[in-house]
Amino acid sequence: MSAVEAPELRGSAAASAYRVRAVARRHWLVLRRSPHRIFDVLVWPVVDTLLYGSIGLFAAKATGAAGGGTQTGSGTELGTGTAFAVFLLSGTVLWHLVHQTQISLATGFLEETWSRNVIGLLTTPLRGWEYLAGVGLFALVRTALSTLAVATLAFGAYAFDVTSLGLGLIPVAALLLLCGWAVALAVVGLVLRYGSGAEALVWGGLSVVMPLSGVFYPVSTLPGALQPVAQALPTTHVFAAGRALADGGPTPWRELAVATLGTVTLLLLALFFLGRMVASFRRRGLVTRYS
Repeated sequence: MSAVEAPELRGSAAASAYRVRAVARRHWLVLRRSPHRIFDVLVWPVVDTLLYGSIGLFAAKATGAAGGGTQTGSGTELGTGTAFAVFLLSGTVLWHLVHQTQISLATGFLEETWSRNVIGLLTTPLRGWEYLAGVGLFALVRTALSTLAVATLAFGAYAFDVTSLGLGLIPVAALLLLCGWAVALAVVGLVLRYGSGAEALVWGGLSVVMPLSGVFYPVSTLPGALQPVAQALPTTHVFAAGRALADGGPTPWRELAVATLGTVTLLLLALFFLGRMVASFRRRGLVTRYS
């Protein structure tokens, strides 16, 4: 790039956009050149879809519902399935939205620790929000690939069309993306503060949230002591909205409103926590862990 083309000469906004794209491209190239990383993006989501889709159809047959298929929004009968299979498949598609977003953003930062590039980042003009925006952009691409794979398999193998959920799917998907980012930011903060010992939370953190959020079932089926905890999670209300849409009902605006309030609160708390951890990271000189 010549001096005339340098983004710094085109204004700070252009320079920031350039750095955001550079971060996203850096992580995209890592994914392209490391075939084994495709496992999390495509293989694992496909396995989940096959697992839960087949469980749903087996349960339908076992309960004698083989002849009463559920109609999707496109008018296609879901094999010999029932609403149970629909809930499993819709929950799987929606779960991978939040799961892939969280994994993509968190592992994006871990890439810098694994490659000992943290000091390199600190010595560049890159701002914190630019780095987060770049990794977030990459996470969107990765999440889109994973969700597309899940939705395609669900439609091809089980005749479940996720677009049959209607326009209500848009706010549901947006809230799940924000929840994934919030959890990822909290995990990154813990990794900054406690080092590689906290990396297990990248893959295990959402495992705690999944059963409490009622991804495939209403939280009323949880033990009574856990139900108040589940109701406090914004993801619980997002998945409740998703189930209502999968059941063919109208857009559940009340659930979406509660989920929006909880998601915004969670995101602000995650940003505050990350800011405190970054300050502690600099003050304590913890960057030496990655030198």
